[in-house]
Amino acid sequence: MTPDDILPDALLEKIRGRAAGYDRDNTFFHEDLQDLVAAGYLKLFVPVSDGGMGFGLEAAAQCQRRLATAAPATALAVNMHLVWTGVAHVLGARGDHSLDFVLKETAGGEIFAFGNSEAGNDSVLFDSRTTATPLPDGGYSFSGTKIFTSLSPAWTRLGIFGKDASGREGEGELVHGFITRDTPGYRIMDDWDTLGMRASQSGTTVLDGARVPQERIFRRIPVGPSRDPLIFAIFACFETLLAAVYTGLGERALAVGVETVKRRTSFKNGGRSYAQDPDIRWKVAEAAMAMDNLYPQLTGVAADVDALVDHGPQWFPKLVGLKVNATETARRVVDLSIRVSGGSSYFRGSELERLYRDVLAGMFHPSDDESAHNTVANAWLGPLEN
Repeated sequence: MTPDDILPDALLEKIRGRAAGYDRDNTFFHEDLQDLVAAGYLKLFVPVSDGGMGFGLEAAAQCQRRLATAAPATALAVNMHLVWTGVAHVLGARGDHSLDFVLKETAGGEIFAFGNSEAGNDSVLFDSRTTATPLPDGGYSFSGTKIFTSLSPAWTRLGIFGKDASGREGEGELVHGFITRDTPGYRIMDDWDTLGMRASQSGTTVLDGARVPQERIFRRIPVGPSRDPLIFAIFACFETLLAAVYTGLGERALAVGVETVKRRTSFKNGGRSYAQDPDIRWKVAEAAMAMDNLYPQLTGVAADVDALVDHGPQWFPKLVGLKVNATETARRVVDLSIRVSGGSSYFRGSELERLYRDVLAGMFHPSDDESAHNTVANAWLGPLEN
């Protein structure tokens, strides 16, 4: 199976045809999700023996890239499910089977979502503003606020984490677990009214004593940077699949720009096509070259994860560098495509107008520009001296 087999042109066009409506009405992509479930798309990482596609990260990333050419917001939300299933796959390939149940439950139709992001938490996975209170039965009670919870209307399993300040003899530890849709003690706020990526419906989730039983707690790790394989697996899947979405967004923007340039004609030059204008051609070439630099980086990083390549301390710089390059390249390509497409792209409802709003979300996903540059600088130069 290839991305073209899983997302044939006919299905991709159906999804593309609904994207503008979801964006305009600020509604969730229910019909897209139904079609993707029917196509087995949410089972990309599930082993073939369990009814899945048996894909690795490289193949899954190419699927997400293709899906994003049709509907970036749909792809971005689906990413959160694929992150958890991808984490289970990446861990399993390295001999850690603690999340095998994620793949088993996905095979049974469950939909996973990512509930880790917190406002004001620039430590990301290395600390948490959410409290995790130990319970007598070995479970934990979680209280805190999670933001950008994509798939809010549809998830059946939500991965969360919080800090138990009493853990590890008072040094604190971070506790990871899953709640289900039926878990009491949480609420989803209807607050997703954003500039772009509107169909993702990534509402705020408030945890108010949500209980996770002992059997659904899958990790307890120290506060701060950690060598735990879970951290690598989350970063690898989150950053790579995120980069795939924005790569697809940039790819589509370039295609729309090219189509528009070929249609536009110059009144001043007697109806001559703008495709013959040297300045327009230069901008299209700049966008195409930027995308050509991105494609092999996405493929190479994902392939190295699949091949268990050991990049040592350079792994995190590679992952955050890919994310920043993808989101910034896509933003530049969208801008160039708008510049060559003329004033029509400025009108509400045009595809480039929507892509322009969608691509801006890239700057808010972790790792942000500042954090990524700090990670790369530390890897090459060592940490800042006190």
